[in-house]
Amino acid sequence: MNLALFDLDNTLLDGDSDHAWGQFLCDQGIVDAAEYKARNDAFYEQYKAGTLDIDAFLEFVLAPLAGKPREELQALHDRFMNDVIFGMVNPLGQELVRWHIDQGDLCAVVTATHAFITAPIVRYFYHVPHLIATIPALENGLFTGKPRGIPAFRAGKIARVEAWLESMALDFSSFDKSWFYSDSSNDIPLLERVSEPVAVDPCPALRLRAESLGWPIISLRGRDEDGAGEGIILHA
Repeated sequence: MNLALFDLDNTLLDGDSDHAWGQFLCDQGIVDAAEYKARNDAFYEQYKAGTLDIDAFLEFVLAPLAGKPREELQALHDRFMNDVIFGMVNPLGQELVRWHIDQGDLCAVVTATHAFITAPIVRYFYHVPHLIATIPALENGLFTGKPRGIPAFRAGKIARVEAWLESMALDFSSFDKSWFYSDSSNDIPLLERVSEPVAVDPCPALRLRAESLGWPIISLRGRDEDGAGEGIILHA
């Protein structure tokens, strides 16, 4: 049996669901649009630059969920799926996941974006049976606005994956091969942990690391670097 792990945002999805959720809240009038958008954009730039303070970001991104009835939040997320996520779903990403599932690999999406946003996306569009995501804390059935446990971010992804495998009496050595697909330099720790790291439409920092170590670099965007093609291996 092999293991296949997938980042979600800008890897399987053509975009970042976390950042898009913040913009959606602005568009829906749930938050103060000008202030929230500025902070949302600033955190996203920090993430891309590899300087994100995950604790500060989670305090910001989880606050709009706090104390709201679950029915209200579910209706909001349903609109988000319909209005935003449908346009981000990547057919080549779906094919990649399906190939690993058809091979009988143990598959999981591993994402820093919290589970309220990501669980429906992973379930409905990619049919991956396992999700390892940052967990929003609950109290009396309502979100508290705080995270629970270790965020699935940078080295936290390794810790969360190892705990998940241990719950099934497994570890990385249980598999002949272990893949991780990601676009982000924030995921270099987990990419270095698996036997088959793959950079997917990588950010510049990850591209440099992948090229220096000879990791495969692939595109799931349905084009090559010149804007044509069907999604190809750019470097191996």
